Amino acid sequence: MKFLIVEDDKTIALGLEYSLQQEGYITSLCSDVITAKRSLLEQKFDLGIFDLTLPDGSGYELCKLAREKWDMPIIILTACDDEVNVVMGLEMGADDYITKPFRVKELSARIKSVLRRYHKDNSTKHIIQLGNVRINTLDAKVYRSGQEVNLTALEYRLLLTFANNEGQVLTRNQLLEGIWDVAGDFVNDNTLTVYIKRIREKLEEDPQNPTIIKTVRGLGYKVGE
Repeated sequence: MKFLIVEDDKTIALGLEYSLQQEGYITSLCSDVITAKRSLLEQKFDLGIFDLTLPDGSGYELCKLAREKWDMPIIILTACDDEVNVVMGLEMGADDYITKPFRVKELSARIKSVLRRYHKDNSTKHIIQLGNVRINTLDAKVYRSGQEVNLTALEYRLLLTFANNEGQVLTRNQLLEGIWDVAGDFVNDNTLTVYIKRIREKLEEDPQNPTIIKTVRGLGYKVGE
């Protein structure tokens, strides 16, 4: 798991980084708001640890951005157990807080607790339902009427491209862009037709009259209404 640590006190920051890496976490360290924002926009993190008081702004800004961009769990660090600051941090999207100075073991326990709650609360977000087809994005498995269906990596990626754009008409070019990076061989327009046919054969009740992946003549394909 990868954590973003934002702390301008070098001693605290390096201590945090070392301790978390010892526990097997991957860490990225920032000391100000502008650098942290750049990291949040460019990378996905599993958890954020943000100091509230930073040289060029506050951790509140980072809480808001992290929630909007990734909906990731957040723990805020505060120098004083001030109720107003804590409440504001929680309202901006933080899941928990810890007051400085703190023991690393205490922070570690808070991290594990927040991650457990977060994954429990968000477990259903990893399920996509398309009629009688269910996609579990956590383990990359697809089920039809409760029975697991085996899809190739490229078929799965293509289905996920449809599912993530439910209700939208996708052109063939858009679909090709969505799967190009998992294809071992070059995927052209004709090959795309073959893969859509294969997915329909595996998932549709009647592949000749599809109700999940629908053809929109002259435009492309779409899933959903």
